Amino acid sequence: MVIKVREATIPITEIEQSAFCQTDEELKSKPLEEELEAGVQWQKLPISYLKMSPEELDTRIFEARQQIGERLVVLGHHYQRNEIIKYADFRGDSFKLSQLAASKRDAEYIVFCGVHFMAETADILSGPDQKVVLPNLTAGCSMADMAQIDDVMDCWDDLQNVMGGDVTPITYMNSAASIKALCGRNEGIVCTSSNAPATFKWAFERTGKVLFLPDQHLGRNTGSRLGIDTADMLLWNPFKPMGGHTEDEVRAAKVILWQGHCSVHTRFSVDQIEQARSNHPDVQVVVHPECFKEVVDAADLNGSTEYILKVINESPPGSVWAVGTEVSLVNRIAQENPDKTIFCLDSVVCPCSTMYRIHPAYLSWVFDALNAGVVVNQISVDPTTAEEARVALNRMLNIV
Repeated sequence: MVIKVREATIPITEIEQSAFCQTDEELKSKPLEEELEAGVQWQKLPISYLKMSPEELDTRIFEARQQIGERLVVLGHHYQRNEIIKYADFRGDSFKLSQLAASKRDAEYIVFCGVHFMAETADILSGPDQKVVLPNLTAGCSMADMAQIDDVMDCWDDLQNVMGGDVTPITYMNSAASIKALCGRNEGIVCTSSNAPATFKWAFERTGKVLFLPDQHLGRNTGSRLGIDTADMLLWNPFKPMGGHTEDEVRAAKVILWQGHCSVHTRFSVDQIEQARSNHPDVQVVVHPECFKEVVDAADLNGSTEYILKVINESPPGSVWAVGTEVSLVNRIAQENPDKTIFCLDSVVCPCSTMYRIHPAYLSWVFDALNAGVVVNQISVDPTTAEEARVALNRMLNIV
């Protein structure tokens, strides 16, 4: 028997997460030439775009967008900077935007201002003649990068050898198309942060165990919500044989959690919640379920980005909210609800470093290229992977 042991590696996207952190609450775009000093990976651009001021880029983007017209639909994820969101025809979380992409069959081009796995999902769900573009190819996702397909395949083979078919794979939307495809061809399913409990129930009706990828915290919080003891949840380390466990331990587990996490949501702590309550006795705390379990337990409410938006938007004037999710979204919610007090739990302003790489210079470059008849940064999922991933996505749609 050959035991595979690999050296643990940290995705570069995880290492770079703090690159844009600052104490100034104003996250305003600078010329890309200045932002390059942040020291993260950037896709190369023609030098003329590097030197343009935010104001010049704004004018160019507006004019180029008008020229393209209805051939184009622009999707903006909630975590994007305001200078990008203003040009989005639709904004939302990853799945909502992918659904919108699928419904806009008349658009020749779909520019997805988000990260790589989102553009992949849009390509899977959109029409065969539509072209999906990601403005900056270095806009990845640290969580998705923590589940590499070779590692997941090794895990799946181990689980099959130990448990046979008594395990259902569930992957979070925040994963590569190859992981979604693995779920599709192995009777598994995709989930979002809002419907994770429903997919867990669906899975347990079919098998006795769940493999949840790639965010351990969403998986743990979802299992706990359904009454599963944390002692019955096992954390799988892809860099250790059998995930770091014995075969008996694997057999005994009800939920097997992949060792992945969100670099943004693991910044939030119980101490921050306690400080918010000390400063604002009437505060309500709402956090994303990608946070640590103890943070979710200490909060008043938890839910997806769409849920957080809804609960705050519908709250009465004068209410006070401390929010545990990405700061660009929190700031935007505060701007759109001036009659309420809304602030991010984390006093250090840390936007999602991969989302933040969709700088206006890239959007301007992409639009200019489309007007010149050139499609840059097209995201295409191979037909077999797309077909298998679509199976897992459709299973999710059928239970929502």
